[in-house]
Amino acid sequence: MRIALTGSSGKLGTVVARELRAAGHDVIGLDIHGERGPGFVQVELTDYGQVIDALAGVNDQHTGFDAVVHLGAIPAPGIRSDIATFHNNMTGTFNVFWAAVRLGIRKIVYASSETVLGLPFDVPPPYIPVDEQYAPRPESVYSLVKTLEERLATELVRWHPDLSITALRFSNVMVPADYAEFPFDADARTRKWNLWGYIDARDGAQSIQRALENAPTGFDTFIIAAADTVMTRSNAELVAEVFPGVETRGELGENDTMLSIDKARRLLGYDPQHSWRDHK
Repeated sequence: MRIALTGSSGKLGTVVARELRAAGHDVIGLDIHGERGPGFVQVELTDYGQVIDALAGVNDQHTGFDAVVHLGAIPAPGIRSDIATFHNNMTGTFNVFWAAVRLGIRKIVYASSETVLGLPFDVPPPYIPVDEQYAPRPESVYSLVKTLEERLATELVRWHPDLSITALRFSNVMVPADYAEFPFDADARTRKWNLWGYIDARDGAQSIQRALENAPTGFDTFIIAAADTVMTRSNAELVAEVFPGVETRGELGENDTMLSIDKARRLLGYDPQHSWRDHK
């Protein structure tokens, strides 16, 4: 496929570009920062004219796309002011989605966020492991934008029944260099904010590839996390200490992820291959 990848210079985006190219796809990165040369076009995503022009074709770089992978955004709360985060992320996503639709691109995969699940879980989750079955519970402006993006996608596929939009609710993205800090056993509350979850960027790239290959028309959401937690302490011990009284559904396993990836496994064929434990 010929794929437009926004946010191609980011932590996840650089790995996604590498992995998709290795899988045989033609990837053009679109970002405000990046290395000049083939495979990259500098674009300000909050400028709709730049977005639609870059997706339509850029000189000898490309003449259009089969799919868009949208990762470009301020990547977390607290990096910039709330209003800057809202204006940048909401406008950028609307521009990318709208331009893709207007140009006839019918496959969009984009980065939603685990934050829509209620992070940092100062109000405990409704049950553990968490999954996609309960309504979003944004607790920050960043998460509010992610929630609104999912609603935007819902309405766009209603207007365009041949359109496929997949929201991947990525957990905290890690690369092998980050694993020197693992595990976080000293204080169970240090990483309680996302139920001790994470995602290796290589598995994040795999989930994107699976969505590009397997997601049907319509809109759907998927939690994307590693198969394990960031802890060596048992799940039962962690939940008893930090979330006593919260309902647990099924077997928690010793160190299995408590951000359920069952739906992504079942419907996308997602199969995480990487763990911080392999680097110890």
